[in-house]
Amino acid sequence: MRVDFYVLPTSAPHERRVLACKLTEKAWRQGMNVYIHTGSETETGIMDKLLWTFRQGSFIPHEKATAPPAEREDMAVLVGHGNPPESFRDLMVNLSLHQPPLFEKYQRVAELVDEDETIRAEGRKRYMVYKQHGCTLETHNLES
Repeated sequence: MRVDFYVLPTSAPHERRVLACKLTEKAWRQGMNVYIHTGSETETGIMDKLLWTFRQGSFIPHEKATAPPAEREDMAVLVGHGNPPESFRDLMVNLSLHQPPLFEKYQRVAELVDEDETIRAEGRKRYMVYKQHGCTLETHNLES
């Protein structure tokens, strides 16, 4: 299993969210299913809206993980803050401060870290957990 840490040179929460959208769009276009794991219902709602509007012409068909099964049945992208759906195993994008549930079932996990001290400290903790699980770890320092 591979875990990519994307380190942003900012502490603006919006920048982490936009990066999550970009990574999701790229994976979706490659035919992957994506679960965006957030830390709360509020964050899930923000991401739900942002996936439609993060850039001009963006279109990422998605649904909240809590939607009725019929509404999320054909979706390749789900957003939620609970356990990921059983059928999703390609990519998890973690926007939560905590270790995402069932991460070991995924082929890849994307961790988004920025300059905020709390986010950075929690990211270091998750890095150690992934390392203990024998994951392949990659760090990408992004520029502004």
